[in-house]
Amino acid sequence: MDLYYAAACQTDFAAPTSRDEIVTRTERMAELAKHTITGYEPFFDVRLLAFPEFAHAAPIYQTVDELREKLAVEVPNEHTEIYTRLAKEYGCWIQTGSFIEHDPNYPEHLFNTTALVGPNGVISKYRKVNPWIPWEVHASPHDIPGYNEEPFPVAQTEIGNIGVAICYDWLFPETIRQIAFNGAEVIIRVSAYMDPWGTAQPMDWWTSVNRTRALENSTYVVAANQGASLSHYPPFSWPGGSMVVDFDGRILAQADPGPGEKVVVAPINIDTLRFERTRRKGHDMRAHLRSDIHSYLSRNYLDAGNRDLSIDSNNQRIADAKERLR
Repeated sequence: MDLYYAAACQTDFAAPTSRDEIVTRTERMAELAKHTITGYEPFFDVRLLAFPEFAHAAPIYQTVDELREKLAVEVPNEHTEIYTRLAKEYGCWIQTGSFIEHDPNYPEHLFNTTALVGPNGVISKYRKVNPWIPWEVHASPHDIPGYNEEPFPVAQTEIGNIGVAICYDWLFPETIRQIAFNGAEVIIRVSAYMDPWGTAQPMDWWTSVNRTRALENSTYVVAANQGASLSHYPPFSWPGGSMVVDFDGRILAQADPGPGEKVVVAPINIDTLRFERTRRKGHDMRAHLRSDIHSYLSRNYLDAGNRDLSIDSNNQRIADAKERLR
């Protein structure tokens, strides 16, 4: 497999208040993708591009009903079609920024969803498993009885096996590890990670977590973070710092911290990753995992949310989970 480059692309949009505004975000991201591919062409073959959480729409309303009325869309949609045309033209894969998704199969729920788009269209769709509670009131697949879709899809492509997780998911090692055990070689982080948990000391969670998840799972990490100013997504500011990390936790490229549109590119060599996974006896934490001694996952902590998710109900679920920890 030839060496290729991945691009972590960050955006700086105002949060849309209606779905009619999404198209301007899509058009700008398609433009950024095209500029990145063509601009770097004399130097690098960019074949994988990732965009941040909330890049199409953010959960700016406090109720599911308002989100459904004003921002929710189905996925795939006319926006993913724009990315499909771009991917077909340039032979690339695009991990979209997230959508507020409505799925007719789950009419009472909304999801925070990102899609991996290739030359033949949407090839995988990931729904955030760990919403940032209490503030986020969209559902997790965990909340839906009988949910029978793969919650941690990994797409097999000619540029490697690609998985993804969204923002707060990365604070749960179990989530990223499951994606790795499902076969991922590159895991993309679609994120809107705010200050003070960003790129700056003493709480540079963004950088620390991305590096740790890469090395503990022997995967590349391509992490695209929001670079939006506070005025665009109050009450938080968004430090950017989009980055690419290799399977040993080395930072291969990182955008300077601070708001604004930025793109960084770095090499991905799946052949080297596969060789190292096969060759190494030491520091292969997947092969060394003693899963049967860890009993905590046999218990439930956070209750599944109901169809009427709200900030108040999220707070009650958190309180109940804390009681179970006693």
